[in-house]
Amino acid sequence: MADEDINGDCEDVQQEKAQKRTAKYDSGAADLEKVTDYAEETEIANSAGFSDAMSIIGDKRNKEVAEKKAKEKELLKVSIKKEDVDLIVTEIEISRTVAEQTLREHKGNVVEALITLTS
Repeated sequence: MADEDINGDCEDVQQEKAQKRTAKYDSGAADLEKVTDYAEETEIANSAGFSDAMSIIGDKRNKEVAEKKAKEKELLKVSIKKEDVDLIVTEIEISRTVAEQTLREHKGNVVEALITLTS
């Protein structure tokens, strides 16, 4: 009776039950590993798409920055009168920079610049 526990099982039976439980848990762990591997592979595939998307966004931003610089360069070529800038600054009470930019965008035309700034 030393080999039997309270339930009446001998040591060999207990070992078999323990092995069955271990096998059951091992198969569950294997299934979990398969799911985890699949999820990791999916994440890797998605990250490649993410990298492509970020590259496209970066290219678009670079293009926009280049276009903006080209536009600013063209606007700097437009000549404006100091009196026109002073008139806009005093009448509308805006900064000199905004007044100059608006005048340049309207090719020095004070009337068009004032209309744009007041509407």
